[in-house]
Amino acid sequence: MIVLDEQLLGRGLETAIAHWYQGTVCFITDLRPHTVIKDDAIPRLLQQENQPTFVTINESDFWRKVVINNRFCVVCFALPDSRANEISPLLRSLLRNPTFSTKKRRMGKIIRVTEQKISCYAFDDRRIRIVGF
Repeated sequence: MIVLDEQLLGRGLETAIAHWYQGTVCFITDLRPHTVIKDDAIPRLLQQENQPTFVTINESDFWRKVVINNRFCVVCFALPDSRANEISPLLRSLLRNPTFSTKKRRMGKIIRVTEQKISCYAFDDRRIRIVGF
């Protein structure tokens, strides 16, 4: 399951990702409809789902800040809002990377994707690792 941050609504990303991703693609607002979802509530919502990968461009509120456990993954794209359309191909490339290619390998990790590199840390090891594209 890929869960997109509400900042990504209205860009057609769910459709673009669904073309190549076989699982469910939804928005965080679909997990708790008709309510305001603050960033600090997102980890609790994700824990209730089956191994979701949460995707956001709100890197400043998630990278090195979110409370993580081994039941979900967060992918932070360090992209300006105007480049959000690049997320689908970048996410596809990330999920093909052997380090993140299965749910088991992704769960419990916070991943930060920039143009130059992929960085990550885990719920049980907060040291930042650099991973090649």
